Amino acid sequence: MNKQTLNKPSKAFRMASVAMLVAGVAAFLIGLANATMQLNEKGYYLAVLLFGLFSFVSLQKTIRDKMEGQTISKPYFMMCWAAAGSAIALLTVGLVNAELLLSEKGFYAMSFLLSGFAAITVQKNVRDVMALGDDEVREEVDLESQS
Repeated sequence: MNKQTLNKPSKAFRMASVAMLVAGVAAFLIGLANATMQLNEKGYYLAVLLFGLFSFVSLQKTIRDKMEGQTISKPYFMMCWAAAGSAIALLTVGLVNAELLLSEKGFYAMSFLLSGFAAITVQKNVRDVMALGDDEVREEVDLESQS
């Protein structure tokens, strides 16, 4: 049997996750605000950031739902993966073709990845807290019976 004990994430971890999400998004937006690119380019990068954050959270939720035994339609599951991959590909294509310094390209890539990872972590923490409620530790959960 595959059993796992679920623990409620600590308040410090939850706060750090939110802080990293704010830091990543703020860095990306401040970079855009200070960039010398045209407004339509700034809009492109902003749309890619928002699309990426939404697709990462949706993918994480879908994977978690599937792990907990909820029925997830295959088309929606595939769309989540395609959306997350597309967001990364769109940012990559935009940065490769942008007339920016290599350091600026790296800045946008890293702030995008930080934001995406933090969004996934914040969503997971919210889900864990909701699932566990006020309990610090839930009894062992049989993961095989939930598959």
